[in-house]
Formats: sequence, C-alpha cells, structure tokens
Amino acid sequence: MAVFAEEVNLAGYTTLRLGGPARRFVEATTEAELVAAVRRADDAGEPVLVLGGGSNLVVADAGFPGTVIRVATRGTERLSGEHGPGTVRVRVQAGEDWDPFVARCVEEGLAGVECLSGIPGRVGATPIQNVGAYGQDVSETIVEVRAYDRRERRCVTLDHAACRFTYRHSVFKGSDRYVVLDVTYTLRETEESQPIAYAELARRLGVEPGARVPLKEAREAVLELRRGKGMVVDPADPDTRSAGSFFTNPILDADQVADLARRVAERLGPDAAFPRYPELGGRTKTSAAWLIDKAGFTKGHALGPARISTKHTLALTNPDGGGTEDLLALAREVRDGVRAAFGVELVNEPVLVGVRL
Repeated sequence: MAVFAEEVNLAGYTTLRLGGPARRFVEATTEAELVAAVRRADDAGEPVLVLGGGSNLVVADAGFPGTVIRVATRGTERLSGEHGPGTVRVRVQAGEDWDPFVARCVEEGLAGVECLSGIPGRVGATPIQNVGAYGQDVSETIVEVRAYDRRERRCVTLDHAACRFTYRHSVFKGSDRYVVLDVTYTLRETEESQPIAYAELARRLGVEPGARVPLKEAREAVLELRRGKGMVVDPADPDTRSAGSFFTNPILDADQVADLARRVAERLGPDAAFPRYPELGGRTKTSAAWLIDKAGFTKGHALGPARISTKHTLALTNPDGGGTEDLLALAREVRDGVRAAFGVELVNEPVLVGVRL
C-alpha cells in the first residue's frame, strides 16, 4: 500500500542531503500505486516530482510545493523468447536500485552494464539521462522503456528509437510528460566484459583498449576508480555527499574547438593541449574536469560550506551541512570562471528542482 505523509523534508532522500519539505509525499511500491498517485495529483492540478534514489537532484531550500512521489517498485524478470544468439532480455522495475542490479548481472554472467557499477540511484533514472561511465552508456543495452504518459493518461511503450538517446539526454529529460515504469535491457550471456573502451579503465586493468576481461574484474576495477574519486556513496566519506558529476563534458563544434585551443595557448602556453575526443558530426568532446582545474578551481576549493570534492573536480559536495543556495553559489562561481577562462559554457548534469543555475 502506498505511504502518504505531509511536510516531509527532502534532504533525507537526496545524496546531497539538501532540500526543504515536500507539501505532500507518497511512496509507491507497485505500478498501480505509482500511476494512481500521478493521476491523483494531476487531477488536483498539483505539481509533481517523481523521486528515485535522489542521486541526481538539487532541490530548493524551500522544498517542493506539490506532491513528491517516490518510486519504490520492485521486480526483475528474464523475458522468454529468442532475442538474438547469446543474449538475454531483462525487464526491471523502475524502483530497483541500480548498482545491486548491476552486481546481479555480473554474478549471473550477463555483460553490458558492468562498467556502470557503483552508480547510485534507481533503474528508472537510467534512461532519463542516458546514464554512462567508463565507456558504457545504458542506451547501448536498453531495448524499450514502459512509462505512464501524463499527457495521454495511459501507459505506453517507447522503443529504443523513440527514447531519442544522446549524450546524457533522452526524450524523458527536461520534460515531465513521462513517468518511467520499467526498463528492458538486452545483455550478453558471457563471463567476459564488453570491450574496454575507456583508457583509464584499461590502464587500471592492465589491458589495451578494446580488450575484454572477466566481468568481475571489470566491475571491481570500476568500483576502485569510482571510490578513488568519491563517486561511490559512503556515509563515512563527506566527499560522497554530492550528486556525482555536477557538469557534463562539453561537446564543441569546430569553431568552438578553435577558440578553446587559442585560449588554452594564451593561458597555459603554446605547447599546452586540452583533452579531445571525437564525436559524431565532426564535433569534439572535451573534459569538464580539466577545464575546471585549469581555470583555477582545484580539488577542495570551497565557497562557504560547499566545496569541490577533494578527490574529483567534477563533484560539488555538501560536507558541512550547508544549504542548496550555498552549493549553487559554488556551481555558479565554477561555471562563470570556466566561461571567463576558456569561453566554454558548462551545463549542469543534475536536475534542478525549484532553483536555477
């Protein structure tokens, strides 16, 4: 049965430990409860915030003046039928915790999400921002997403193409039309990982990029790297009181790349180089972490009670119990400093609720 409450402080439901009270709070443990809660709020004309693990949210100090619906549905099933040689399809309810699901896949010899180990949050969030890390994106394995369409007031199924996946984006992000109900993934039956695409991970594993390694080795290496950057939630580590990477890696066109190269040479010297990774359409992805560091915002840089992680420049943390406005002041300082130094506009990765950057 769904749990109802009023004036629930949202700080306890986010990894940043930030956010004021929700006027109304509902925890839905079944799909029927979830859909009913959304319909009820829509019928009443109330704002709705769908909450999973709270690992990608920055919530206003004032809280949320509507209904917060926490997705706590559970269930994982292998689908019958032929889906291609050596593959398995797995349907997972949106409220399942992501990393335990990844751990089960690795244990059962199912490859395709092993490099996404250690990411906090729940399954329903993974298609929304096309979660990715260490050379893997969930869009590589997602077959379809079932969702409740608030506009048409019915449950719908979106295939891979309809999800419109791009870098850290999808049809679900930036819109409140869809509420994710479950996600279906296609995984490979094998004890070996997908080809290791990320250079840092390949170095940690002692292999060349493109090699395959045992699934368990890939998972453990990813977890080690993430822990070293404060990216595995640990109550004992204040650096993990964050929303993970606060800014996405910029993707630049040719003119922007040329301008960045000029600015880097002026600031760091004619032989200085910045990270470049080719993207579709002749564009280039660069490193937000590199830009932040070279703009003068090093690990541990603080502004009031908020600070950059002591382990990774992409994570903005709340180690001393500050407020959301404290964190945003730091985020603005970093964003504006990178723009002034390099002419690149950093974009926040977490969803901002009731606030603007």
